[in-house]
Amino acid sequence: MTMTSHRPYMIRALNEWILENNCTPYILVNAYANDVQVPQNFVKDGQIILNISPVAVQNLAISNDGIEFNGRFGGIPTRVSVPTHAVLGIYAKENGQGMIFDTDDPIPEPPDPGSDKKPEKDSEKSKPSRPDLRIVKS
Repeated sequence: MTMTSHRPYMIRALNEWILENNCTPYILVNAYANDVQVPQNFVKDGQIILNISPVAVQNLAISNDGIEFNGRFGGIPTRVSVPTHAVLGIYAKENGQGMIFDTDDPIPEPPDPGSDKKPEKDSEKSKPSRPDLRIVKS
């Protein structure tokens, strides 16, 4: 008999457990997985960590298909959607207790941003950047 994934049930249970212990639930997400909608400028090494506590997000919905909420990133309101298969783990910020999920899927390569970016000139590549220093008199 084939059973459904236990991951969404564990995410909901651990989220509730973390909140009941007055901690902050964070989820670790594979930001390059299919159908993930997160602000890409906050992605590091193909992953993003999201605070899903009630004070950080609005309209949090954790279903068998995924996690959705409204949040703010750099002051900009953003709708976030993370399919369940893209959640790599959930844990408490304060003590790290939680669960990291096994995954058979490798983290995909980031999308190629070069297609909409104009190439740099050779002279721009060879120029070393100068620090922005100034004298402050006291």
